[in-house]
Amino acid sequence: MIRSAEVADVPVIHAMIRELAEYEKVPHEARATEEQLREALFGARPAVFAHVAETEEGEVVGFAVWFLSFSTWRGVHGIYLEDLYVRPGVRGGGYGKALLAELARTCVERGYERLEWSVLKWNAPTIAFYEALGARPQEEWSVYRLTDGPLAELGRWA
Repeated sequence: MIRSAEVADVPVIHAMIRELAEYEKVPHEARATEEQLREALFGARPAVFAHVAETEEGEVVGFAVWFLSFSTWRGVHGIYLEDLYVRPGVRGGGYGKALLAELARTCVERGYERLEWSVLKWNAPTIAFYEALGARPQEEWSVYRLTDGPLAELGRWA
């Protein structure tokens, strides 16, 4: 079952974010607190959203955190999937596909024309999963990121 996340899901989403950071070999980069997630997802003006995957017994075993993007070329919003994670013990059970299908349904329902995300180049099983769904890499684009000191330094320039 896929549903929109609720405030009570924040602790398990936070725990799975930590698990994802371990899997991606960067646990030190997962610094978000439960309170930050609670505010981002359920504060006065949320700009990020989440869905969770539950077993038949009601155990949350996966999540998708996403936000709206915008295509200046198409003139409409899209969804950018920040993180998708399914716990190892239930992978292959359809939870990841169901989470992506829910986001695709949201796109179609709202007239959004893109569902995009990033994947680590070394993550072959995940790449194979995405490509089996029809997703294709955007080879001509590279992701750039400013954080920490360089972000602060550039911000002082303004």
